[in-house]
Amino acid sequence: MELSARTSPTLGADLRALRKARGLTLADMADNLGRSVGWLSQVERDLSEPSITDLRHMAATLGVSVSMLFSHEPALARESGYVVRKTTRRAIGSGEAGLVEELLSPDLTDDFEMVHSTFEPGSRIGEVVTRPTQEVGYLLSGKLDLVIGGKAFTIHPGDSFRIRGEPFEWINPYSDPAVAIWVIAPPVY
Repeated sequence: MELSARTSPTLGADLRALRKARGLTLADMADNLGRSVGWLSQVERDLSEPSITDLRHMAATLGVSVSMLFSHEPALARESGYVVRKTTRRAIGSGEAGLVEELLSPDLTDDFEMVHSTFEPGSRIGEVVTRPTQEVGYLLSGKLDLVIGGKAFTIHPGDSFRIRGEPFEWINPYSDPAVAIWVIAPPVY
């Protein structure tokens, strides 16, 4: 299968959005990749296809998984940019620490991203996280312990929460998975 058949149809737009969200200029990112600004600009406009090695370097520079840059199944042309079917969600994040995340937003070109997060039983984030974002979440099922800005909370189905750039961590010490919808602005994946 050719690379273009496996990469996201919004790869260039997603790369541009991620680069900007991290405060990197085209020149900064091109320098990190050892590539020219012109080449990177063409990739972001979907005029040039990066190699697998380039994608690995881009993912590392942007702090995302390589799988995030790939679609599992292409969206129908008329739905692309509008609808994300369950079978076309892109896995995001590393999957480490027992957190499985899927992108619910059609791409990363908006001012926010929406994520379906499943926190496996007995899982916990490995470190306290602080990011320059505003985030809200809504717990669909299970229970989840959150520490936001040093304050501990147990979140139950139907509860929602907000994080405004504060340090936070999550723990699921319970026997059932916790499933949440998480909205993050600006996009971090």
